[in-house]
Amino acid sequence: MAGILPLVVLPIVVLTLAPWMPRWAFMSAMAISIYAGCKWLTYHQARARGVRTDALRAVGYLVAWPGMDALAFLRTTDRVAARRRSEWVCAGLNILVGAAMIWVVARTAYPDHPLLTGWLGMIGMILILHFGTFHVLSLGWRSAGVNAMPVMRSPLFASSLADFWGRRWNTAFHELATRFTFRPLRPVVGVTGATLLVFLVSGLIHELVISVPARGGYGLPTGYFLIQGAAVAGERTELAHRLGLGHGWRGWLFTASVVAVPAFWLFPPAFVRNVVLPMLAAIRAT
Repeated sequence: MAGILPLVVLPIVVLTLAPWMPRWAFMSAMAISIYAGCKWLTYHQARARGVRTDALRAVGYLVAWPGMDALAFLRTTDRVAARRRSEWVCAGLNILVGAAMIWVVARTAYPDHPLLTGWLGMIGMILILHFGTFHVLSLGWRSAGVNAMPVMRSPLFASSLADFWGRRWNTAFHELATRFTFRPLRPVVGVTGATLLVFLVSGLIHELVISVPARGGYGLPTGYFLIQGAAVAGERTELAHRLGLGHGWRGWLFTASVVAVPAFWLFPPAFVRNVVLPMLAAIRAT
């Protein structure tokens, strides 16, 4: 109970305070509250399993690392992956390109093309945070001898949806979903059922972070992730194997299409107009 309590209480607190916050601040607070609750849950479980660590590493895991593999981060015996100079270069370039997209490219599209402005701003933020800052943190922690692998692992090279969602895109969420949803449910509902339920949970979480702050587009993020789950399950079929899905250029094309084409369901126009554009205005990007 102590492990899951923050994950329940913090989002309720944010929902209570929502009427007094701008929608973009509500979105940010909700995302942080869910993230903080999940961080505490994984840390609490690692300590319950007997992992011992010093206070500095514990605080670093809770507040200065976006990953969710507490065991790998907290253990002092794990092998640490080497750092490549190219990683520093790519992370720095992602931050610079993301900043340019937010404060230069998006600004040129506003106000004539508001939806385009919002999407450019979102892409810029993803580049700065997920592909830039988070990767720099990974490099910094690995330099300090901590096993902190990047949460984004070249998703553009995924040749299957299972590879994209399972090993390349936001591995922090994959770690959570596998441990707390997929593994407990697989013996009960089977692999396909557990897979669909993982994507359903992801959709509901995104409803809290996207649809609720936007006050619109309800059900679209959930629909997006159910499409992803159905496609992942479809990749495992004999027909998909005969069609060459799940590997090679056909698998890459199928993955890119399924992920990108319905993306407007994940970030519907109501979210772009009511949350993203005011946030860009608040940071003087429009």
